[in-house]
Amino acid sequence: MKIGITGCTGRVGSILVKELLSTSWNGLELAGGTTRKGSLDGATYFVTNNPKELFERADAVIDFTLPDATREHIKIAKETNTPILIATTGLSAEDEAAIEKLSQTVPVIYAANTSVAVTVLAALVEKAAKALPDYDIEIVEAHHKLKVDAPSGTAIMLGRVAAKARGVNFDDVARLSREGHTGERPDGEIGFSTIRGGDAVGEHTVYFLSDGERIEIKQQASDRSLYARGALKAIKWIANKDNGLFSMRDVLGV
Repeated sequence: MKIGITGCTGRVGSILVKELLSTSWNGLELAGGTTRKGSLDGATYFVTNNPKELFERADAVIDFTLPDATREHIKIAKETNTPILIATTGLSAEDEAAIEKLSQTVPVIYAANTSVAVTVLAALVEKAAKALPDYDIEIVEAHHKLKVDAPSGTAIMLGRVAAKARGVNFDDVARLSREGHTGERPDGEIGFSTIRGGDAVGEHTVYFLSDGERIEIKQQASDRSLYARGALKAIKWIANKDNGLFSMRDVLGV
């Protein structure tokens, strides 16, 4: 199975290339990558600044890029009927609708985070949100200073999981930031706090708080290779699918 990597010089893209060039993944090989013009002169594998060229030579594509690039990749995946894993964060509701439409004809994994541990974290958050309906939920995330979106896509995903578990609309209960005289915390609110600094790979803590006690469920990443390994595990899983929209929880069965 030949795998294309969009953004092959990015933080995760470069690790995906390294993993695929190693002997660690039986049945998977590198089809090539996309990058900005001139940013990878002298590469030892196929690199292009034309995404369609990559999609046409790949059996599946992994996309860790930015929203503008991903919008183009969605269109190309439809044209070329190429299975795709989309791990880009900061996508709009319109983008997500386009992903869902693509999945009607092409197998798609849409994952804000491809970490196996984060996937299990989401399952635990779902169970806790159901079991503790009266507890306040707060989500705190920390990432490196170069991350351009906040709260993180993973934090939003965890909030959506909690809201769905409680049978409420996420947009009605989400409080993405607080400032000034906020008044008392409304019942049912899901709050978010963001930390940016240094080279923090990623950390997410979900708090369930009540009078006299609290539960903290936390995942901390120290190595970006875990995202690459999770993505490769997922893309291998999707190989025999005809179409459909899947998540990392589908991949792991949790």
